[in-house]
Amino acid sequence: MTKRLDSDESRTAVLQNIRSLVDFLRRHSPFNAMSEPDLIYLVEHSRLAFYAAGEEILTPAAGRVDRYYIVKQGQIRGERPEADGSISTPFVLGPGESFPVSALVQERATRTVHRAVADTFCLEVDWDTFTELFDRSGPFQDFCLRGASSLLDRVSRRTQRVAAEQLGAQNLLNGPLSEVIARAPVTCSPDTTIRAAIMRMHAEKVGSIVICDAEQRPLGIFTLHDLLALLTDPQAELDRPIAGVMTPDPVSLPADARGFEAAITMVRHRFGHICVLDGERLVGVVSERDLFALQRVDLAHLTRLIARADSIAELAAIRPQIGRLIDAMLAHGADTTLITHIITLLNDHTTQRVIDLCIEAHGRPDVDFTWIAFGSEGRREQTLSTDQDNGILFHTPPGMSDEQVRARLLPLATRINEALAQCGFPLCKGNIMASNPELCLSEAEWRNRFRRMINSATPKNLLRSTIYFDLRPIWGDPEPVQALYRQVVSWAARDKVFLRLLAADALRAHPPLGLFRDFLVQRDDNNQETLDLKLQGLSLIVDAARVLALANRIAEPETLKRLDLAAAAGAITQSNADAWKEAFGLIQLLRMRSHRAQGQQGLPLSNRLDPGTLHEIDRRSLKEAFRQIRRLQRRLELNYQL
Repeated sequence: MTKRLDSDESRTAVLQNIRSLVDFLRRHSPFNAMSEPDLIYLVEHSRLAFYAAGEEILTPAAGRVDRYYIVKQGQIRGERPEADGSISTPFVLGPGESFPVSALVQERATRTVHRAVADTFCLEVDWDTFTELFDRSGPFQDFCLRGASSLLDRVSRRTQRVAAEQLGAQNLLNGPLSEVIARAPVTCSPDTTIRAAIMRMHAEKVGSIVICDAEQRPLGIFTLHDLLALLTDPQAELDRPIAGVMTPDPVSLPADARGFEAAITMVRHRFGHICVLDGERLVGVVSERDLFALQRVDLAHLTRLIARADSIAELAAIRPQIGRLIDAMLAHGADTTLITHIITLLNDHTTQRVIDLCIEAHGRPDVDFTWIAFGSEGRREQTLSTDQDNGILFHTPPGMSDEQVRARLLPLATRINEALAQCGFPLCKGNIMASNPELCLSEAEWRNRFRRMINSATPKNLLRSTIYFDLRPIWGDPEPVQALYRQVVSWAARDKVFLRLLAADALRAHPPLGLFRDFLVQRDDNNQETLDLKLQGLSLIVDAARVLALANRIAEPETLKRLDLAAAAGAITQSNADAWKEAFGLIQLLRMRSHRAQGQQGLPLSNRLDPGTLHEIDRRSLKEAFRQIRRLQRRLELNYQL
């Protein structure tokens, strides 16, 4: 009887231990997405291994790995030896994190030395169990194949799901246009009469008809807007061919393009219809009505409201609708690049309308000038929390001095800056605004200013470089600004001393990663237990990408494009560019989500975040993003021997 009781107690203890380990795994990704039988299988086919502080667990010299490790208690430090004998940015794995996934999937030796930081327990899984789990569990296979990318996808999907639940949204505008097309396109040949085409549109109850050749390739488009313009012409002859009144070469996108790409294209080209193509063949037409049912707020509608605003007060009243559009976009699964581009697009339209209204009220200055955006607006990376960074480039007419032109423009610039502030763009505390005489300059003065910044790389000039080297035209003739930018990039690329100092400046701050805890948070009266997603995350990628762009003569202000073009130039690998872009997107997503929550609570928008409030998936993903930033900074350190 005693033996029977001992056996029952032992069995109960084993079952309790299995349940305890399954519950532990359930708290961490990807195990929280795996089925109960698969988790039990993992636990039953693993062993709990102990490693003393300082003990090496895996090294590159050990050859092909045949074990998978999950940290149960303690910490594992990873160090990757570089070819020059140095050690790449170390990282620390905590409970619930696992290694060495990439080496196992690729059936090779690890490239990293894994060592116990303190006394550590790991669940150790043999090769056969690992491959069995890989085959039977979709979430586990996805995690192994995609690594950090799957973490970002999970964060995006979770953000989309939460926002959609709050908004009751269903459509996914991040999906392909092929899913948006509601019906077959209504078409006609070029020799069809205008009258017949109009009758066909009426019969089909559509707002457009596409004129196609025999192979169904679009040649032009005729819309209700074109019809209204035609009917105002008393000389209009409805029995002539529609080819004479159609809009030729209609704007088109491939069927796999996303809905928000069509949205941006419509606004930029000021069209209400997009032709959808499979190769060169027309397969459908997508209209504004098809795309925008986002909480009664849509991009095209907002753009029209901005363009038609008769006063600064009316523009200011429109601004809150942009926040509702961003909420809807998050719910519909739009990625952060599309969201920031749309925010920037609407901000551009607002700025352009403000300038037009101020000129109408103030009077045209009778000198040509271009309004310039710097900083995040220059990079097209604005969020809802942004102040003004702008300037003016002007042409000095014959018989006038630069000072005389400046005196004529500054009152107008001041009015524009004040009007923008009324519209929700706070005045820049550093006075980086066109109303500052130092930023209202002729083309020659701007060239001299950039020359001085490059030739005399003082701390003040380096700080200015992080703002002024990200520029683009907003209003007026764009060519003088674009030519200036190309010249500045060429000067910077040739000045190795300036680039080295700019790289050193970009390395003054590091992501808030600790060796013995997840994050290094700020602990003061104002920012207890928080980190700054902008200054300690996004800005570090922006600054590094700027150095890479200037060094490789890339005249492009946008961070993600700079990384892609640096890869195309051979300065970095495309896989590294993709990893750093993904880190940027993740941090931007968390920042936007935080801003959205702050806005809903009526709080001022802040870039500070308490990592303790994050979901486990978000926390792990942010940690991985910060590791990628350290890798990017390590690239600069090696390039410039810093």
